[in-house]
Amino acid sequence: MKQLITLAALFWMSFVLSQNKRIDSLTVQLAFENQDSTKVETSLHLIKSLYNVKDYQKALLYINQTKRLSETLNYPQGIAESCYYQALIYTDRNDYYNAIDSYNRSRKVYQQLNDTLGIAKVNNSIGLIEIRRGNYLVGLNNSLSAIQIFEEKNLQEELSTAYNNLADAYFNTNQLEKSLEFNLKALSVRTRLQDTVGIKISTKNAAVLYSMRKEHRKAIEYYEKVIALLDDKNDKVLRGEILPRIGAEYLQFRDYDVALDFLNKGLSYNRSNKNPEGILRSLNALADLNIQQRRLKTAEIQLSEAQSIAKSIDKKDELLYNYKLYKTLESERGYFQNAFFWQEKYYVLKEELDELNKPQIPEYKEPIALQPSTEDSLKEEVKPNQENKTATNQDKEVQKLKLISYGLSIAVVIVLTILLLIYLKRKNRIKYTRELEDKNKKINIQNKAFTEQKERLEESNKVKDRLFSIVSHDLKDSISSIKGCLDLLKEGGMSQEEFDGLIPELSDNANNASMLLFNLLNWSKSQMQNLEPNAELFNIQDVFHEKMSLVEQKVDEKRIVLIDESQRDFVYADRSMIEIVIQNLIANAVKFSRVGDIITVSNRDKGGKALLCIEDTGVGISEENIDKLFGNNTFTTRGTKNEKGTGLGLTICKEMVEQNNGRIWVESELNLGSKFFVELPKSKLE
Repeated sequence: MKQLITLAALFWMSFVLSQNKRIDSLTVQLAFENQDSTKVETSLHLIKSLYNVKDYQKALLYINQTKRLSETLNYPQGIAESCYYQALIYTDRNDYYNAIDSYNRSRKVYQQLNDTLGIAKVNNSIGLIEIRRGNYLVGLNNSLSAIQIFEEKNLQEELSTAYNNLADAYFNTNQLEKSLEFNLKALSVRTRLQDTVGIKISTKNAAVLYSMRKEHRKAIEYYEKVIALLDDKNDKVLRGEILPRIGAEYLQFRDYDVALDFLNKGLSYNRSNKNPEGILRSLNALADLNIQQRRLKTAEIQLSEAQSIAKSIDKKDELLYNYKLYKTLESERGYFQNAFFWQEKYYVLKEELDELNKPQIPEYKEPIALQPSTEDSLKEEVKPNQENKTATNQDKEVQKLKLISYGLSIAVVIVLTILLLIYLKRKNRIKYTRELEDKNKKINIQNKAFTEQKERLEESNKVKDRLFSIVSHDLKDSISSIKGCLDLLKEGGMSQEEFDGLIPELSDNANNASMLLFNLLNWSKSQMQNLEPNAELFNIQDVFHEKMSLVEQKVDEKRIVLIDESQRDFVYADRSMIEIVIQNLIANAVKFSRVGDIITVSNRDKGGKALLCIEDTGVGISEENIDKLFGNNTFTTRGTKNEKGTGLGLTICKEMVEQNNGRIWVESELNLGSKFFVELPKSKLE
């Protein structure tokens, strides 16, 4: 880094020395030239060189001389260029009003000359000023009018600046589509110019905009492009910003492993570089990931540190995100009073940010007339008699101004007294009004929270109603059938041979009732908030063998081929829960397999985790039904031999797998079979 700074300093010194030589040469050349347009052009070259080395005082001196000579020679090109450089100097000094006045003078002359490039150059500079001042509408109009000329003349550097200005203006007016469009145009031009710094900035801006538009795949694509361009020595701040951002994008797709990798790298990188904003962004996103994976204690620690940093650096957007995560955390724990507290803080801050981020596009006002500055020291000499008259007039003006100032002072005192009385009178009324507004806000926030809780309870009641319907119908049918046959046998209404013939059907009814009660009991346990898995290390092959033996009779009845490809491997989870999952998956495979179908049970290592698979060549699942399998709507269909189901099995499987830090999914095609996958940890997670 020190070498780069040294090289940059040497480069700047060599540039300044070369400019100084050019300035000396132009100054000598200017002294010996005749008072004609050639002298004006030489003077303009000298002004440009002085501007490049930031010698504004001398530049303004020559600008005034050049304007007067151009007016004497009636040479409008010289007037336009002089005014343009004068405006550039005012711009660099943040004297925007005088800069705009000089730009307007320059543009007026360019218009008279019909110099489209000069007009475009001025318009683009005015656009940049207005965008900096927050006058986005005026800035947009000026920059847009310049772009057409730059595009026609293929001026790449000017287009790069103009496109970037427009992208910023559209972003600040919440026109994300337009902002993205011009960021991509700027990126294209900067790529052609091989502007490495500009390429990184435009690519990062495009990624941020794609993220704001919820196009997370595109955002990831552009973030990865930026990462590939970063230099470890010179781009530490940019890398610290991007690592947590790309991790948050992968979190949108619940790709927890990749997201966790980026977020941990981002946290470590920003801690080593002492970048509080990067640390804050990483901690918030990590807390979000841990809440989704039910690691609530870890999430709470991360949220606490993140909130402290957000308040210390006044990063309100991340503080808003922090409040939202706290509300979710407390809701997951069942601490609804705490959740109400964080929800209230969230909505109060959100309203404040919405007001602050509301685009303010002030009306354009004509710039004030150019005021004489200290640099405009070169003035025309005034004749002695004119000086005397001016002095006399100034004395009279001073007396008038004194009288006016006395009158104004008295008027100001009177007005301030009246305003003070009005203020004191209204103060109590405003205070009372604010108290009422605060109470109304709290009531509204509580009402919203109650509404959300009510909706969750209603959904839960619907599920329970569905369960009672299943129990009352299916369980009643199965038990009534068994009881009816037993009563007939007991009363002599059925012979022993007839009863023996009904035994397979009675066995099926008993199995259905048993499975129904088994799933109902497990579902009830999974709904208890205090149910925690008791993880241990066990051999998954033993579980497969145990559960496969339970379906041997059903497999033989359907003449199904059951293939065991399981292998000895250890899983770290609650054994009883995983047994329930595997029993449900194998029972489902048998249920939806036809005569002669094949069921294969297997397991293998995948990235340090155990991947279990129960595959069948049965009837498969249609696309519209796949999304319903793991929901709370008790979705079920009958098996290939009209076997009944509760619709609870896969819902229970999903809950129990996720409680053991795993995940479950299915791949299936109609009439071709299904593959159910379960991924589980092989050791205790840190």
